[in-house]
Amino acid sequence: MNLAAIIDDHPDDGIALVSRAKVTTYGELRAQVAGFRGGLVGLGLRPGDRLALLCANNWYFVVSYLAGLSAGLIVAPLNPLSPARELCRELAAIGARAVVVGPSARASFAQGVDGRVATLEHVIDCGTLATGPHLLLDEVMAANPVPRVERDADDIAVLMFTSGTAGAPKAAMLSHGNLLANLAQARAASTDRSEDVALGVLPLFHIFGLNVVLGATLLAGGRVVLVERFDPASAVDSVARWGVTMIAGPPNMWAAFASLGASQGDDLREQFSTVRLAISGAAALPEPIRRRGKETLGLDLAEGYGLTETAPTVTSSTSVEHRPGSIGRPAPGVEVRLVDDRGADVERGDPGEVWVRGPNVFRGYWNDPEATAAALTPDGWLRTGDVATEDDDGYLYLVDRIKDLIIVAGFNVYPAEVEAVLLEHPGVAAAAVIGVANPHTGEAVKAYVVPSGSESIEEDDVINFCTSLLARYKCPTKVEFVDHLPEGLSGKVVRRELRAS
Repeated sequence: MNLAAIIDDHPDDGIALVSRAKVTTYGELRAQVAGFRGGLVGLGLRPGDRLALLCANNWYFVVSYLAGLSAGLIVAPLNPLSPARELCRELAAIGARAVVVGPSARASFAQGVDGRVATLEHVIDCGTLATGPHLLLDEVMAANPVPRVERDADDIAVLMFTSGTAGAPKAAMLSHGNLLANLAQARAASTDRSEDVALGVLPLFHIFGLNVVLGATLLAGGRVVLVERFDPASAVDSVARWGVTMIAGPPNMWAAFASLGASQGDDLREQFSTVRLAISGAAALPEPIRRRGKETLGLDLAEGYGLTETAPTVTSSTSVEHRPGSIGRPAPGVEVRLVDDRGADVERGDPGEVWVRGPNVFRGYWNDPEATAAALTPDGWLRTGDVATEDDDGYLYLVDRIKDLIIVAGFNVYPAEVEAVLLEHPGVAAAAVIGVANPHTGEAVKAYVVPSGSESIEEDDVINFCTSLLARYKCPTKVEFVDHLPEGLSGKVVRRELRAS
C-alpha cells in the first residue's frame, strides 16, 4: 500500500487541483508526481528519510506531498510562516534530510534557517531562480519516473507537530494505514464525494486540511480549490467562481463568512448556493455562529471532533441528525469510551475523559517513548485529555479539556512553550499563560507576567517579543502584569486561580 495511490483510479482529464487559477488534471498530477518521485530518489533519498514541506496551500505542496509519500519518504508539513528558530527546531527534531521551500517561506528560510540544520542535505526551491547549492523544483521534477515504493500499513507516512500532554510540541507519527483508515471511515460516514469541489482553505500543515479536505477529496476523485491566504471576500468569490460544493473549517472561518451578510445580504446566500456540505471542526462551534451560518449563508453546519493523533476524525454529524451542541457520533470503525480518573467507564450522562481506539490512532510521538506511553494504553486506547458526555442515542457532547492546551482557531498552543519564550525577555521575572474566550478564534492566549524590575516593560514589548520567536497564533494577545503568580505546594502555577481572576 501507499497513501499516494489515492490519485490513481480517476480519469486522466478529471480536474484534481485548482491553484492560483491554474487547473491540474489527475493525469497531469500523476505524471508530475512520478517525475518528482524520480528526482527525490535521484538525490539519494531513501524510504524512511524525512522530507519537510514549507509550502502554503498550493500546487507546490500537493505535488511534493504525494511525491514524497510515493517515494517511501516520511513527509513533515510545517507552517511556512513560522519564525526561523521554530523551523530550525522542528527540522532538527525530525532529522530532515530534505526540504521543499515554497514562495511564502523563501525569505525567512534564507535569513534564519539555511545552513543551520545539520541533517539537512537538500533544499528544493519552488521559485524560478535558486541560490547557492539549492535545487529548483522544476529541475528535480524533470527526472525520469521511478516506480512507487510499496509500504506496510504500519510504516510512517507523515509527521505532524502537535502539542502533547507536557513540554514542547511533538511530532505525531501517522502511518499509511492510519491515514487511509480515516479516509475510509470518512467515506463510509458520508455521501459520494466524487463530484465534489472542495475549498482548500484550511492550512495543509494541519491534519484537518491535509486529510479531511485534501486526502478525502482526492481519494473520491473530486477537485480541490486551493486558497493560500484566507480572506473572507475573496474566498466567497472562489466559492462562486468554481462552484464549490464542500467547505470545512473552524468556527472563526464561518463567523468571518457570516459577517459579510451585513454588506452582501441575499447575494451571499446565492454565492453559497452550490455548497452541499459545510463542516465545522478543530474547535467547539458556538451556537450563535451555527445560527448565523443558517441565516446568512443558508447552510446547515455539521460539527465533528478529532485530533492530530487520530488522523483526525473521531466523531462526525455529517450523516446523522443535528443535535445542538453535539459533536455527532463515532465514525465507523472508531471505538470511543468515556472513563473516570481510574480508567473505568462512567455512567451514561456523566462526564468522562474521551478514550479512542481504532485503525486511525497514531503510532506514537517521534523519538519520544515516554510521551507515547503517556498517551497510549497497552491495549491501544488513546487518552485524549478531553472530557465529554454521551446521551442515550450515542451522541457525544464535549464538556471541557483536562489538558492545559489552548486552542486558537483550531491550532493547539501549549502554555509551557509560550512561557519559556516569555522568560527569555530580560524584563520578565515570571510568567504564566492561559486560554481566554475570543469571539473570532474560539480562544486566545493571555499571559500573566511578573516584571523583573530591572527595566521598564510594556504590554506591546512583550507581545512583539513573542511574535519574533513564535508563530503568531501562539503569541499572547493580552498581557496582564501582576506582582506574583499563584503557586501550589510543589511550586507549580495554579492555573485555575488565574482563570478565575
